[in-house]
Amino acid sequence: MNKPDVIIYTDGSSRGNPGPGGFGTLLMAGTHRKEIAKGFKYTTNNRMELMAVIAGLEALKKDNMKVMIFSDSKYIVDAVEKGWLKNWIRTGFKGGKKNKDLWLRYDELAARQQVKFTWVKGHADNPFNNHCDELATAAADGHHLETDTGYQNED
Repeated sequence: MNKPDVIIYTDGSSRGNPGPGGFGTLLMAGTHRKEIAKGFKYTTNNRMELMAVIAGLEALKKDNMKVMIFSDSKYIVDAVEKGWLKNWIRTGFKGGKKNKDLWLRYDELAARQQVKFTWVKGHADNPFNNHCDELATAAADGHHLETDTGYQNED
């Protein structure tokens, strides 16, 4: 990918797994910055990692943008970059693959953009990833937690 139009950093957090959780997302385009964070009463870390990505893509106002997403989740990065997600969708998430609702939501959003993922080491020396971690943990520890209905309804 040439120079991205938008850079998105993401992180998810869960206090217990499952337990209260939250995500943090940072979008950067030129001099513009936008932060998104939300907390949930009962969820998993992987769901929050994926929700962070979805929130970033949902915040984009135009289609067909070059989007570079930085995540410390091997689950997310490998599922997309190694083609696991395409296989999961093709087989109807056979074998009890989790988070079908979020993966389908991600896939629909990603189809409208040119998305590339890069894995970054979590809790290391990347200030943007660390900031997203702070957003995610603050959201998980917040008082206005939403219900993750997708997790509660998952088979």
